[in-house]
Amino acid sequence: MAKHKRTEPKWIEVPEFDSPGGVIEPGQDYHDLGKSFPDAPVPRAPGDAIVHRADLDDLTGISSLMNWVSEGDIVIVKMSGILARELELVVAVDKIQRFVEGDMSGEVVRLGERRLLLLPPSFASGIAT
Repeated sequence: MAKHKRTEPKWIEVPEFDSPGGVIEPGQDYHDLGKSFPDAPVPRAPGDAIVHRADLDDLTGISSLMNWVSEGDIVIVKMSGILARELELVVAVDKIQRFVEGDMSGEVVRLGERRLLLLPPSFASGIAT
C-alpha cells in the first residue's frame, strides 16, 4: 500500500496562550529555568527525551531545531516571529517538514495558529495521516 505524503503539518486545535494563569508575580513558584540556564548540562539516560521550547524569528534558528530533533528530543516551536513574512514562513516550514518527516521519519504537527510540534521518530502523535 502506498504511503500518503502530506503537504502540510497535521492540525490539532489548542487555545493560544503565552502565560498560563496570567502574570507571574514575585514570590510565586514559577521559574523559567530556560532563561536562567539556557545551556544547562542535562544528564540523559537511554530513551530519555527533552522537550525544547523555541521561538523561531527567522531562518537562522532552523539548524538548532534540526539538531534537537536528530538527538531524539521533542520541540515546540512558536512561529510568531515570522508569521508576517509569508515567504520566509513557507521556506521555514518546508525545510523543517522535509527534515523531520522526510529525513528523520518523524512528525510535524501544527498546534493552534502559531506553533509547531516536532516529534522525532521515537514518538508518535497518534493522529492518523
